[in-house]
Amino acid sequence: MADWGPVVIAVVLFVIMSPGLLFQLPGNSRAVDCCNFQTSGVSILVHTIIFFGLITIFLIAIGVHITIG
Repeated sequence: MADWGPVVIAVVLFVIMSPGLLFQLPGNSRAVDCCNFQTSGVSILVHTIIFFGLITIFLIAIGVHITIG
């Protein structure tokens, strides 16, 4: 039986946390821009730190497990 929890959580967070797709923090003209598809180096760094924090919480602290079969 394979544990699909880390894979599912990582893919969902990757899609949600892609800078410029749903939101960008910090934005180019405001603190938060929505759906602009223009990223900066600072925005990529902020989204990377948030992604790492969320995936750490979900996988290590909470321990999400999804088993199939």
